[in-house]
Amino acid sequence: MTFIIGRRQLLLAGTALAATASLRPAFAQENRLRLIFWGSKDRADRTFAVADAYEKANGVTIDGESLAFGDYWTKLATQTAGGNAPDVINMDGAGRYVAEYAHRGSIASLDEFIGNALDLSDFDKDQIEAGKVDGKLYAISLGANALGMVVNTEALAKAGVQLPGQSTTFDDLKAMADAFKSKDVGMRVISDFSGNWAALENFLIQRGKALYTADGKLAFDVDDLTKWLTLWAGLRDAGICLSADEQALDTSLETSGVVTGKAAMQVKFSNELVGVQKLTDTKLALTNLPRISTDAPGGQYRRAAMFFSASGTSPNKEEAVKFISYFVDDVEANKILLAERGIPCSAKVRAALAPLLDEQSRMALDYVAGLGPLLVNPPPTSPAGGGEINESILPATAQEAAFGVSSPEDAASKFITSANDVLRRAA
Repeated sequence: MTFIIGRRQLLLAGTALAATASLRPAFAQENRLRLIFWGSKDRADRTFAVADAYEKANGVTIDGESLAFGDYWTKLATQTAGGNAPDVINMDGAGRYVAEYAHRGSIASLDEFIGNALDLSDFDKDQIEAGKVDGKLYAISLGANALGMVVNTEALAKAGVQLPGQSTTFDDLKAMADAFKSKDVGMRVISDFSGNWAALENFLIQRGKALYTADGKLAFDVDDLTKWLTLWAGLRDAGICLSADEQALDTSLETSGVVTGKAAMQVKFSNELVGVQKLTDTKLALTNLPRISTDAPGGQYRRAAMFFSASGTSPNKEEAVKFISYFVDDVEANKILLAERGIPCSAKVRAALAPLLDEQSRMALDYVAGLGPLLVNPPPTSPAGGGEINESILPATAQEAAFGVSSPEDAASKFITSANDVLRRAA
């Protein structure tokens, strides 16, 4: 259900946002842009405040619409199919929609605007590349992040163990679990993230592989996925990670292992640390995922947390691009945003924001900046169909294996067959 409300009003905070959208009414007229994005009330507040500042400086009215993530893609697909897409569109950072929307012409190539409406002069080059499809720029990164683990520091202190770091391996988790048990910490060491696509990707990169090839095929096989699922079966059997029953209850940030006190560590992207910390009084830290061995590649890379794109059918593409450029490159605008979507990709913006960030945002910035020895070149982004594979088929496969419905080998074999079917249909 969607409520239409006044231009600068927002919906009440809390659970209502998960089921509704906050809007500023849209009207088709000259010098007017429509903007759509997803996120919390805090994100909506900050985004609308930047839109207001842009309006005052440029005489352009911006009508914004904010939805919960689960509702966002359905609404955007409906608008796009009806020829009524907003001028400025939020795209995901995993790349699962950018390629699809670009290939359909639903978002515009931005190359012609670079150096004029779009200033990327001090923008991180890897983040520019992240927004390209078939060599053309379609999306502008709103902030970089990196995969990591949020950690309950109080649980680790009680167990007398150090924060895991760049030399920590999966084998080291056994000693941590023993310390947790001997000191009666009362929780598992880690959540079970066998169904998390980004964690699987990290594991594959450490093995010299990836999730997908550049031409949109699977870049790993049954043996790779079997080893991943078998790894987690061992951690589960040893009581190191959450049981299948416990993990099945993790359906949202609020019910995740660290927030509920069932696990000391869980996989999250760096920009999510702020949101997790708001849900618990326990002091959290951020660190990298365990490695399969200390001589394996680190498996880490900087990714775009999310993007802004211009609609392929917008009559005001240049004005839409000017707003996007302002959003990512203007220092005053980013003093309002305060890196909520990830580490800014503009060097001058990063320098200006560093002294202003709260503890968790500074921690995320330091974490991403300090990954050096673990960093690899970004792998190919998810192709068309990747969203279904990453967020539906993989979690279902991992859960089957966790509950013993299928052996790791059988679950892996069924996954590969299903994933290849999805990629063929999408192509």
